[in-house]
Amino acid sequence: MHEEVVPILRVADAAAAVAWYERLGFARQWEHRFAPELPAFVEVARGGVRLFLSEHEGDARPATLIYLRVRDVEAIAVEFGVTAEDAPWAREIELRDPDGNRLRIGTPTE
Repeated sequence: MHEEVVPILRVADAAAAVAWYERLGFARQWEHRFAPELPAFVEVARGGVRLFLSEHEGDARPATLIYLRVRDVEAIAVEFGVTAEDAPWAREIELRDPDGNRLRIGTPTE
């Protein structure tokens, strides 16, 4: 087993969040509920990057910011209809998911 950090993002509707993250190239891995009517906890993954999406109110603050390093930020920019901009460390975009979580996404310039 390798060690890793998996950010947890607060979402109101896990199914809607998963659909949005699929546009970023993530795929749903699994979902857990303690009972059918209780909140969902879902894992999505894109290559070696994993995120937990939680409907549980106490798991994470709304409007969290995470940074994703990707091979091709331009492809994501096209998918979401935004323009990438140059920063000293990367070419970047910033998106907000349906729950207001901020994703800064960049391809390193070096």
